Amino acid sequence: MDVPIWILLIVGGIMISAFMAVKTGKEEREKENELIEKEGEVYMERLEKEKEEKSGSRSFG
Repeated sequence: MDVPIWILLIVGGIMISAFMAVKTGKEEREKENELIEKEGEVYMERLEKEKEEKSGSRSFG
């Protein structure tokens, strides 16, 4: 059973394409998680700052 070379090339291309899609998806998820983590840290810092400002203003009032 002889398989034409162009069919092997197509199958190889599909495999490479699938591998790259999985790899790219993983990288994008990692970057997205890092961004979400940074945004969360900024949000928590802002909450802490507001909490300190509120507690500071009450002691003077």
